[in-house]
Amino acid sequence: MRSRSRPPVSAPITDPSQLRVDYKRAALSERDAASDPIELFTRWFDEAVAAAIPEPNAMTLATVDAAGRPTARIVLMKGVDARGVVFHTNYDSRKGRDLAANPRAALLFFWVGLERQVRIDGAAERVSAEDSDAYFAARPRGSQISAWASPQSARVADRAWLEARVAEFEARFASGAVPRPPNWGGMRVVPDRFEFWQGRTSRLHDRLVWSRQGDRWTIERLAP
Repeated sequence: MRSRSRPPVSAPITDPSQLRVDYKRAALSERDAASDPIELFTRWFDEAVAAAIPEPNAMTLATVDAAGRPTARIVLMKGVDARGVVFHTNYDSRKGRDLAANPRAALLFFWVGLERQVRIDGAAERVSAEDSDAYFAARPRGSQISAWASPQSARVADRAWLEARVAEFEARFASGAVPRPPNWGGMRVVPDRFEFWQGRTSRLHDRLVWSRQGDRWTIERLAP
C-alpha cells in the first residue's frame, strides 16, 4: 500500500518569543488605591471606555465542570455594582452547566491600550427573574430571537438548521413582544477577590490584590 507523505510544515511568519512590549503608561500604588475594589474597577472601566478600548466590557469567563475540567470563553459584562458583575447566557450552555455543578467563576478583563488587567474571583448565582426579564426586554429584537433559536453549546447539523430555527421563531413572535426564554437569563459573579494589574517597565508590574474578609476588604501587593 502506498503511504501518503505529509505536507511540509510551514515556518511561522513571526517568532512569538521575539514579540515584546515595554509597558510605561502608568503606575498603581497603595496610596492611590481605593479601599473598595468596586470603586477602583468602575474608575478603570470608565477610563477604558473614555480611551475607546474596543469592547471594554469583554471579559474572559473561566469555569470548572463537575469533573474538574476548566474551560474559558469571552462574554460581555452587562452590569456591575456592589453586588457583583453580571453577564447573561443560556442556562443550558456549557458555562451554564458548569456553574450549576460548580458555582464559582473567574473573570479577566484585559485593556491592552491602558496596559491594565483586572482579575475577579467569586461565587456565581443567578440574578432574579425580574432583572433577567428587564434586560432581555431591552435587547435588540434579533438578539431576542437568537436566544430562542440557538440551543447554545449543543451540536447542530449546519448553519442552515440555525437559520431555519431563526425563521421559525420570527414567525412565532411576528406580532407583539418576544418573551424571555425560560432557560436564558443573568448570572452574577459575587467577588471575594480582585487583582488589579498595571503594566510597568522591564516586566516589574504592579499587582494589588483585594481579598474579602467578612464585610471588609484587605489589600496586599504581589510580586510580578
